[in-house]
Amino acid sequence: MDAPLHIPSIPAASFRLPPNLEGLRRLAYNLYWAWHPRSKALFARVDQQAWSRSKNPIRVITGPVDWTGLLDDPDFMAEYHDVLREFDAYIANGREHWFHRTHASDLAGPIAYFCAEYGLHESLSIYSGGLGVLAGDHLKTASDMALPFVGVGLMYRRGYFRQQIDADGHQEHAYPDYDLAQLPVSRAQGRDGEPLMVSVPLPGRDLHAAVWCVAVGRVPLILLDTDIAENDDADRPITHILYVRGREMRLHQELLLGVGGVRALRALNIVPSAWHLNEGHSALLLTERAREEVAAGTSLDEAWKRIAADSVFTIHTPVAAGNERFETGLFSRIVGPLLDGDGRPDTGGVPLDQVLARGRGVDGDPSQFDMTSLCLRTTSGANAVSQLHGVVANDTWSQISPRRILGLTNGIHTPSWMGSPLRDLLQRHLDADLDNLDAQRPDNRWWEHLDQVPGTELWEAHLHQKRELAHFAHGRLLNQFARHGEAPSTLQALDGILDPNVLTIGFARRFATYKRAAMIFSDIERLARLVWDSERPMQLVFAGKAHPADRPGQKVIQGIFDHSRSEELRGRVFVIEDYDIRIGRFLVQGVDVWLNNPRRPLEASGTSGMKAAANGIANLSVLDGWWDEGWTGDNGWAIGGRESSPDEGAQDWADAMDLYRLLEQDVIPLYYDRDETGFPQPWVDLMRRAMATSIWQFSTTRMLHEYADQLYLPAAGVNADPSIAAGATGAASPGSAIPGAATAAG
Repeated sequence: MDAPLHIPSIPAASFRLPPNLEGLRRLAYNLYWAWHPRSKALFARVDQQAWSRSKNPIRVITGPVDWTGLLDDPDFMAEYHDVLREFDAYIANGREHWFHRTHASDLAGPIAYFCAEYGLHESLSIYSGGLGVLAGDHLKTASDMALPFVGVGLMYRRGYFRQQIDADGHQEHAYPDYDLAQLPVSRAQGRDGEPLMVSVPLPGRDLHAAVWCVAVGRVPLILLDTDIAENDDADRPITHILYVRGREMRLHQELLLGVGGVRALRALNIVPSAWHLNEGHSALLLTERAREEVAAGTSLDEAWKRIAADSVFTIHTPVAAGNERFETGLFSRIVGPLLDGDGRPDTGGVPLDQVLARGRGVDGDPSQFDMTSLCLRTTSGANAVSQLHGVVANDTWSQISPRRILGLTNGIHTPSWMGSPLRDLLQRHLDADLDNLDAQRPDNRWWEHLDQVPGTELWEAHLHQKRELAHFAHGRLLNQFARHGEAPSTLQALDGILDPNVLTIGFARRFATYKRAAMIFSDIERLARLVWDSERPMQLVFAGKAHPADRPGQKVIQGIFDHSRSEELRGRVFVIEDYDIRIGRFLVQGVDVWLNNPRRPLEASGTSGMKAAANGIANLSVLDGWWDEGWTGDNGWAIGGRESSPDEGAQDWADAMDLYRLLEQDVIPLYYDRDETGFPQPWVDLMRRAMATSIWQFSTTRMLHEYADQLYLPAAGVNADPSIAAGATGAASPGSAIPGAATAAG
């Protein structure tokens, strides 16, 4: 497949631009700008205030703009033409990249990638956390590598919740109603030129979905939206909110994602070479494809084999709550009629009992339908997201998985997460091109030559990013405390927060209890001595959300907020509310140390630590997820060891004591080890090691090389691994790890 996949579409907003600046429209409607600093700077020059408020080019160019002044500015016009030339060249040409050099003719169609959320940019709030951000980085990297790719998801009109923390530390939830005309989204067109809509049968009615498209560089992302006039009022909210609490509503969402996603691809005449299910939320695409095969005259056994052969699956968490399950009665009532062909002629039929058998979990509970189990049994390849997670996943799922689950470690899209000062420094001294990690890999591994970057300049770039974090945090905390009714003297005291000269530790992620966000507060007196040391002080910045249904996680947030306002720690511990991609960028670029202390082995990957490391931030982490393989002994610190106590309380205390020991004996002394000029040579050496060991090894570029070689190409029938092919046959055969399947088939 040589040419980038193009989906005809109509932008959500209709507005005029000067003819000589019409190129701003196509640039604004392609999220290419989200990871290319020159494009963002161009929109900032159009209207600095509008850009500062929204970071959204659609809002910038649809507002009141002095177009005459811009047209008369030769410097702006020259920059406009340069940026558009770079953008057009990027979109048109991918032949220099690894995939085209090695596999240009191997795929007849794209890889279809299904995920429940996508974290592409903070202005498009269709993500909640790590899974979505990984999916967004996956799409961006597929674009950079010119890998034929199409994403499929849902258009959440009200997104994931916006977080506020009240004066007592309680998490409050708000769901804005986003105006699609103010977002970089377009309505996909069908073959008749009309806005495309697909339908999915539900009991007694059809559910209709508008099909939207987001351009992510060379990759289109298809999003389904039920908030349209063609639906009953009760069905319109199905795609309003990401990760709703209600199980029946969640099942409707996942039915639409899987079944509606397949139908949208068919309506757009897109024929994937392979299908990638990123987590189990989209599992019902497998049953829809089986139904299609049966409707075309294929036997049911052969249908299962065919769809398994070109389908692959990624499992992201060993935590039970992260693996989707539904009560069997609910599943049968909502999905059963569709599986049976909805009683319509020539629509095929997949026996409900076979599907239920394929969805029987490892506990064998017949009252629960497990989406992960369905995916493992009905795909030809499966992977976990780190090497350690692969071990845990195989231990957990070996009873039902017909093949070994691979360990393909996650990565990050480096251009999206590296700070501009550091990026500019690497470009200047090493000719580093972050857009082309795969193109440069064979002959120019620039990340191995960081010793050529002057240490003083590396340190100054880091301090610049620390100052950016301090400025950002000041504004956010000022608004937060003013809303709490804090006194003017308290607000004035915020002027000196996050002193760049003070060792700064960051912690930001979802506040699930197993992540042990409050572990550093196990001994308040000991912590207070560290943060208020007169010669070697320390400060901590926290950010993160707990799901609205996760009361224990919300308690953790409240406890940390209380500590931040306590007499012992006030002024050295800060909690920034409404964690999103933007806050994440400031933190992974601007702290000195990245803290991560989950209860091993429950952290599947932990990509935030990779983002920090790429910015030269040292990780201080439990040996779990990616850090279990990423720690080299000289690029950060390991909390505890690789053995875990069955007594969780004892393990938590032991890890907390080791964390304090590392801070007191290693981290703080190294940070404040300065020469006569105040330059921290040992710390800068540590920064270099953090970057050198992460920029390639924990990039989504390396990750997609592995996905292509070990999953995508074999699923597409290219250089297929015989063991994977055997697994596909095993997955589709009656019996083989499928309880009750032999009876159903007979």
